Amino acid sequence: MLPMFTRPALTGIVDALPATIPFVGPEALERRSGTALTLRLGANESLFGASPRVVAAMQQAALESQLYGDPEGFALREALARHHGVTVDHIVLGAGIDELFGVLAQAYLEHGEIAVMSAGAYPTFAYQIRGHGGLIHTTPYRDFRNDPEALAELARRVGAKLLYLSNPDNPTGSHLTAAEQQALLDRLPGNCLFVLDEAYAEFAPAGALPDLASDDPRVIRFRTFSKAHGLAGMRVGYALGEPALVRPFDRIRNQFGVGRVTQAAALAALEDQEFVARVVAETAAGKRDYAELAERHGFGALDSATNFVAIDVGSAERARGILQRLLESEGVFIRMPGVAPLDRCIRVTVGRPEDRRRFADAFSRVVAAL
Repeated sequence: MLPMFTRPALTGIVDALPATIPFVGPEALERRSGTALTLRLGANESLFGASPRVVAAMQQAALESQLYGDPEGFALREALARHHGVTVDHIVLGAGIDELFGVLAQAYLEHGEIAVMSAGAYPTFAYQIRGHGGLIHTTPYRDFRNDPEALAELARRVGAKLLYLSNPDNPTGSHLTAAEQQALLDRLPGNCLFVLDEAYAEFAPAGALPDLASDDPRVIRFRTFSKAHGLAGMRVGYALGEPALVRPFDRIRNQFGVGRVTQAAALAALEDQEFVARVVAETAAGKRDYAELAERHGFGALDSATNFVAIDVGSAERARGILQRLLESEGVFIRMPGVAPLDRCIRVTVGRPEDRRRFADAFSRVVAAL
């Protein structure tokens, strides 16, 4: 017999959380259905893969995978600093933006303090805030775009400590102009940090990325190698901000969270900007293809500044039906936003030409069946 044991109680924070996670992954969908997916277009991964230079760098680094990576990530931070025209002290690495959101919450949000975001925006930010004892207050999108005036007013009204904005936006693909973001920053309360998620920065049109001073203590920016660089599976991102703002992350972050192979891959990806430019150009062509596909079926595609397209199919019921039928009858994985009115849309990652043709065929069969 096992000895008497009283299971330790969960912390109050964790005990109050729902038993959910932000995303159900395609692997979990495969396990549930017992069927292998034929097309993954729901996670905004890059179906264009990684640069051949990245693959070569990973192969070389794999020969040293028995060694820890540099816990300071100095070579990668140094390259990123040159890329952005800042110092290495402006850069902190993490295992993707998602992990860095958790470090941000741990560093700057006391239990019960408030973060503000749009209702239906990237759910992992809220997941990390709540997981560290913070509270989330939201305001609706306006015309499928973040509403900067409403966000600023809400932050002032509730005394927010953080305000989150993804720009370009996930899940709508929309963007605010640099001027709109600057105006939002200038309207924030004096103690509210502007958390700017720029995961899709490489796809952003001219005028969408604000030219904010690197030493502005009011803002912290987040970037990733998961999208245009094709390294979603490697888990590497970074925060960029005033040194006094980001260096405290070193006190609590996972020191070996960005491994040796990952650092080598990201460094090679950063150096191959020609590859990134080709991915961005091919993605632009794919977004035009999706817009034409939507129009052929009487739907509307939202303008996108990302590597995916949100297609407005008219109702949440129809969106769920399309989503389910694509998965069950075609083996195609896409997603839809979970909050009205965004849930009128399905969200489809732009793939290679052959991926887009396969999606168009599957989508047409499903729409006809509905």
